[in-house]
Amino acid sequence: MRKLSIACILLLSAVSVAQAAEIRVLGAAVSTAGGLREVADAFTKKTGITVTMVTDGMGTIVHDAQTRTPPADVVMMPMDLMATLALDHGIMPGTFTPLGRLQIGLFKKPDAPRPDISTVAKLAAVMKAATVVTYTDPASGSMQATISADLLKRPEFAGVKGATGGRTPGPTSAEGTLSLGVILGTPNPAPGQVPSNPSLIGALPPELGAHMDIAAAVSARAQDAKDAQAFVAFAVSPEMAQFWRAKGTDTY
Repeated sequence: MRKLSIACILLLSAVSVAQAAEIRVLGAAVSTAGGLREVADAFTKKTGITVTMVTDGMGTIVHDAQTRTPPADVVMMPMDLMATLALDHGIMPGTFTPLGRLQIGLFKKPDAPRPDISTVAKLAAVMKAATVVTYTDPASGSMQATISADLLKRPEFAGVKGATGGRTPGPTSAEGTLSLGVILGTPNPAPGQVPSNPSLIGALPPELGAHMDIAAAVSARAQDAKDAQAFVAFAVSPEMAQFWRAKGTDTY
C-alpha cells in the first residue's frame, strides 16, 4: 500500500509539472498586436503549454533578449534586429525562422473620404494636400517611425507637412490630418479592396519598400528549448496563417 501511495504521489507530481509547462516569448509590440497573442492562445489550447508574452520596444529588444531575467525562450522581432542578435550569438543556431511581413499604411479620419494612393505619384499628391501627416517619433526607437521619417525625406514627398507624435486620426482630429503607421489588428487589404478599418486608406505602394519583415527564433538563453522550438514551428505552420493575416501580418 505504501509503495502504491508513493507511486501515486510521483504520478501526480509528474502530471502537475506537465500542466505547469511554460515558455516565455519576447516580442516587439508589432508582433504582439500582429497576431502573436492569438497564435499563443491556440498553442496553449493545443499543447497545454502556457505562453507568457513579454512585449518590448524596438530600441531595447535586442539588448533585453540578451540580458532580461527571467530569460525568454522565444524571440520575435524584425529580421534586421534578429540578424544582429544572431551575430551576437543570442539565438540557437538553425532556429532563425522568417515569419511574415507587416505593411506601413496611410490612415485618415474615420469619416473622411478614402483617396487613391495606388501609385507613388498619387500617394505624394494626397500627402502634399493634407493639413499634416503625422508619424511616431523615430527617437522612440520605433522601426516603423524610422521608415516613415525616411519616406518623407524622399524627393517625391518634398512639401509634405510632416509632424512627429501623431497617432491614427480620430473623430476630433483636425480636418485633413493623415498618419503613417503599421497596419495592425485588421487584415491588410488586397489592391483595390476596401479596408475593413474605416481609418485605413491602404498600404503604401510596394515599390517604396515601406514594410517590416518579422522573424522568430529560439533564444540562446532558452530554459526550455524543446518547447520553444515547438512554438516557433507552430507559429509558422499553415494552420496559423489565418490568425496572423487577420491581424495584419502577411505570412510567407
